Amino acid sequence: MNPRPQDIIGKGWRFPLGVDGRGGMALSEGERDIEEAIGIILNTPKGLRLMRPEFGCRIHDLLFAPLNAATLAAASRYVEEALGWWEPRIELLDVAATRAPGEDECMLLTISYRIRATHDERSLVYPFYTIPEEP
Repeated sequence: MNPRPQDIIGKGWRFPLGVDGRGGMALSEGERDIEEAIGIILNTPKGLRLMRPEFGCRIHDLLFAPLNAATLAAASRYVEEALGWWEPRIELLDVAATRAPGEDECMLLTISYRIRATHDERSLVYPFYTIPEEP
């Protein structure tokens, strides 16, 4: 009997945490588990987890940076670095950072990846908000 892709990809606690219909911890599996893991990695500043200080993404170092070409390039690099290190179930194909249309403090990171177990190509858009300097 061949394993299902969900069995190969794995499963874990749903994020945000929740309770299932039987009163146990709600779980995510397959592609959804990977998407949630990407979100956890990108939403966690490096150094936040005491027992694993290297976990997370350096994009939070750019919180007060001006939203210019150098910041967009750094954001792309930080996302590539974090996902390459912490999410082995995917092959990162591209990370493109752009300004959000009509928003001066928001960049959009379009992350294209392939799930290694299924060769399924996916993409997601991660918004990251900066804090502008006081005038």
